[in-house]
Amino acid sequence: MDKNYIVPAKTHIGHVHLKVSDLERSLGFYRDLLGFEVTTMYGDQAAFLSAGGYHHHIGLNTWHSKGAPPAPENAVGLYHTAIVYPTRKDLAIIFDRLRRAYYPMTGAADHGVSEALYLNDPDENGVELYWDRPKELWQQKPDGSLEMFTKALDLEGLLRELDK
Repeated sequence: MDKNYIVPAKTHIGHVHLKVSDLERSLGFYRDLLGFEVTTMYGDQAAFLSAGGYHHHIGLNTWHSKGAPPAPENAVGLYHTAIVYPTRKDLAIIFDRLRRAYYPMTGAADHGVSEALYLNDPDENGVELYWDRPKELWQQKPDGSLEMFTKALDLEGLLRELDK
């Protein structure tokens, strides 16, 4: 194995496929609240959703999980699904939508390179909604690595994006 191999720069994560307990309940979150569009359904067992007409960014299924409880927090598995929005204003719009729906958030953070909102889907799968600051604004440490941190996100400042 060549340990010097570096994945091509334009490589990206294509989709996440989640096992869910109740497909309709999950569609209520990903489709109705977050706004993803259903591209195809497999009966009442699976759904595929996308942003912008891609075949799917999110797959949901109950093939092995119908009626199952959430995965234990202290076990291996998916930590969260991260959904990147194109602009800060887009992040403000979804934040306002969550706020108006009284949907509980688990956190919000400024990471230097990005600003993020954290919440759980109905099956307690972690979800991060974020936007990246322009790359030229990313700070570097003296050793050349990225300067990333977790500071409180100014939610009122985020909401002011709606007025722009």
